[in-house]
Amino acid sequence: MRIGVLTHIKFPVRAPFAGGLEAFTHAVVQGLAQRGHEVTLFAHEDSDPALNLVPMQAPDRCRHPSLSSEYVAEHHAYFKVMATLDDHGFDVIFNNSLHYVPVTMASVLRTPMLTVLHTPPFFEMTTALAARSNHGRFATISAANARSWQPWAQPCAVVPNGIDLEAWRPEGTPGEHAFWFGRLVPDKGAHLAIDAARQAGVPLRLAGHVADRTYFNEQVAPRLGDGVEYLGHLGHEQIRAQLSQAAVALITPCWEEPFGLVVAEAMACGTPVAAFARGAMPELIDTRTGALAPGGDVAALAQALALARQCSRAACRERAEALWGLPRMLEHYERLLAEVARG
Repeated sequence: MRIGVLTHIKFPVRAPFAGGLEAFTHAVVQGLAQRGHEVTLFAHEDSDPALNLVPMQAPDRCRHPSLSSEYVAEHHAYFKVMATLDDHGFDVIFNNSLHYVPVTMASVLRTPMLTVLHTPPFFEMTTALAARSNHGRFATISAANARSWQPWAQPCAVVPNGIDLEAWRPEGTPGEHAFWFGRLVPDKGAHLAIDAARQAGVPLRLAGHVADRTYFNEQVAPRLGDGVEYLGHLGHEQIRAQLSQAAVALITPCWEEPFGLVVAEAMACGTPVAAFARGAMPELIDTRTGALAPGGDVAALAQALALARQCSRAACRERAEALWGLPRMLEHYERLLAEVARG
C-alpha cells in the first residue's frame, strides 16, 4: 500500500523523543516501511529524514485578533496538507495528528482515512466529529479510551500500542531507587511522584523533556535534592538503562491516560510499576506486575510503590511480551489500513 501518515507538528519525530506520540510515529512509519509499504510522513521539518519526510510548515504570517499565532499556524499547516493529499496517489491516510482539521476535511478527500484517537476527548475534536457526515474510520489505543470516545466515534477499533521488545529489555542489576520518565507537564504529575517517593522513603530519579518550563520551575525544581535527582532529557538507551536499574517505575497521570507507553517500556525492562489508576492504567497493570492507587492520592501511591517493589521482574517481562510487541501492533494496523483502503 501507499500510505500517507499525519502526526502532530509541535515536536520533531526523531530521537530523543519529546513524548510517546513521537516514539509511536517513528516506530509505525519505520515498521510499515519494513513490511513492504510505501510510507510518507507529513511532520515537523526537523523530523528524521529517513522517514520519507514531507516537512509541514505554517505560513510566515498567521494573525488572528482572538486566537494564538500557534493555533492559527497549525490550522493553516494542516489545511494546506489536506488540500493536496489526493494529489499524492495514496491508497490510505493514517491520521495520528490530534488535530480537528484532518477529520473535518476527510469527507472532501477521495483518499480514505483511518484516524487514531491518541488522547481523551477534547472540545475541538468532539465538535468536529459531532458535525461530521463521513470522517473515515477510527481506532484508539485502549478500551478505556474507546469508551470515552463512544458518543462521537463509533465503531472504534482498539489497537494497543506496541514497542520493540529487543530495544526495551532488562540489563544490569536493579537498585533500590524508583524511576519516573516522561514529558514534564502538569498532566504527567512528576511532582506527585516526588512526593510519593519521599513518603515511601525511596530515592527517585526523573528524566524527560521539559515541555512546560513554568510547571518545571514551580513544581518540580523546588522538590529536587534530598534523594530526588533530575537526569535531563535522555535518549532511548539511557532510559532503558535507568529503567532496568530501578526497583520500580512510578507513573502519575493527572488525566485519563489513554495508554501510557511508559508502562509497556518499564515492564519490558522487567521493572514493576506503581501508578495512579487513571484511564487505561488498570488495563495495563495487574497484581503480578505492579500496584495502583486512586488518582492524585499521594499516600496511596507511596503504599503502591512499596507493593510494586515486591513484584516479579520476570512476570513484568512476560506481560510485555504477551501484550505489547511491535509486530503485533503493526499487523493490526496493517489489516485496518487495508480494510479502509478497500472500503
